[in-house]
Amino acid sequence: MSATRVALITGSSQGLGLHIARQYAAHGLKLILTARSSPALQDAAHELASLTDVLALPGDVADETHRRKLVSAGLERFGRVDVLINNASELGPSPMPVLEQLSAEDFERILGVNLVAPLALAQLVLPSMRAHGDGLIVNVTSDAGVQAYATWGGYGSSKAGLEHLSRVLAAELEGSGVRVFVVDPGDMDTAMHRAAEPGVDLSHLPTPDIVAPAFVRLLDEPAPSGRFEAQRLVGVAA
Repeated sequence: MSATRVALITGSSQGLGLHIARQYAAHGLKLILTARSSPALQDAAHELASLTDVLALPGDVADETHRRKLVSAGLERFGRVDVLINNASELGPSPMPVLEQLSAEDFERILGVNLVAPLALAQLVLPSMRAHGDGLIVNVTSDAGVQAYATWGGYGSSKAGLEHLSRVLAAELEGSGVRVFVVDPGDMDTAMHRAAEPGVDLSHLPTPDIVAPAFVRLLDEPAPSGRFEAQRLVGVAA
């Protein structure tokens, strides 16, 4: 990849997304950041602007208008998008209900953020990646996408869908120079995890700053040999 890489990171106002942005800024990447919380996102952009060129646009990745505006503004500002980190996730109601009680409205919201938005954003940035003959798409997943945990059905099924979508996308992009990774960062002490398990002590778990350096290593990680498919990385804490 070029030394002037540009990364678009969703859910980048806090947690893992913010720490990935910090790592990328320290390694010279230009940043396109988005999150629903405008004040927190602006704070992140102000912090990172001392290290690199930052475009921050608050909004909901489940909103098609926001997605198009985000990518369009990024391409207008930087001329390219080399890296897409689909980090934004929707847990659903907290405490999480069993599937029997999960409303269609809540499930559609979960799927919109966790499954539809990552594909839609990939579709928007792929022309830029193809034009430069390289690119990196990272979809952040969870072990809830492969293990059946009671009450995690809405979130887990969205991540299972994201993982298979990633495998198909990678197969379709074979030979394009665009690499696709699915990353399960493992259990972390984050605001979303605390919402998933209210009242549970998570202080023994790694914090996102421990996990984020792995996303730097992905920048130059080669595609797997043989049949081209998304690589699933688990527990990537350094």
